[in-house]
Amino acid sequence: MNAIPATPRPILSVLDLAVYFGGLVAISRLSFDVHEGRVTSLIGPNGAGKTTAFNAITGFLAPTKGTVHYRGELLNGLKPNQIAAQGVIRTFQKTSVFEGISVFDNVMIGLHRQGRCRPWEILLGLGRVKREEEALREKAWGVLEFVGLADYAPALGNALPYGKQRLLEVAVALAAKPALLLLDEPVSGMNPSESADFMRMVDKIRERGITILLVEHDMKVVMEVSDSVVVLNQGEVIAEGPPEVVQNDEEVIQAYLGHGGQRA
Repeated sequence: MNAIPATPRPILSVLDLAVYFGGLVAISRLSFDVHEGRVTSLIGPNGAGKTTAFNAITGFLAPTKGTVHYRGELLNGLKPNQIAAQGVIRTFQKTSVFEGISVFDNVMIGLHRQGRCRPWEILLGLGRVKREEEALREKAWGVLEFVGLADYAPALGNALPYGKQRLLEVAVALAAKPALLLLDEPVSGMNPSESADFMRMVDKIRERGITILLVEHDMKVVMEVSDSVVVLNQGEVIAEGPPEVVQNDEEVIQAYLGHGGQRA
């Protein structure tokens, strides 16, 4: 008798999450799991609460109610840098590359979590510091090759075309060595060719064992790359499941896909 494949365990569990801004309810009751090794997309109309959910998960907002667990550990109350230190790394809806420095140095900043030398070792200029710096520079080149930005290494990050800046932000996030990568509208500003390249890159990211939680407006991207889709409307989950099921859900069509077609 063939063994039944084990269901991947949740790497992230969001339970009854609520976020209020005074009298405004941004998220009323949000629950979903992100399973290890999979791509889960969070979609919905503008103002549905998607980015608010990202902010609450990553410590940039304190939830009014509910809990967020990563690998079984409670994230509530932790600061963004503490959550990032656990391997939960995110990008932002608005591009946030480091201005005035090169693409290469942007990635080097993302690699700082992997550095092991202490400040006094750096001040003394020990050989170990030089070896570590060389290793990090080699890793930076590897990340740039991976996302297709190696040719732009000497350019200033904020001088790149917008679509390339989005890729650079993904590169910086990958350099931070995520186990769970949260991507907030990564293909925003990309042309169709760049979006297609990004979809192929998502597959390569998964092959590295990185789990992805995605917020994206481009429905073609969502339906192509996702294993599971969670649909938000007015701060509540109205549907959840595989892409082919969600896109045919009548409530989703009414609240989301039926208004604006490819955008939300």
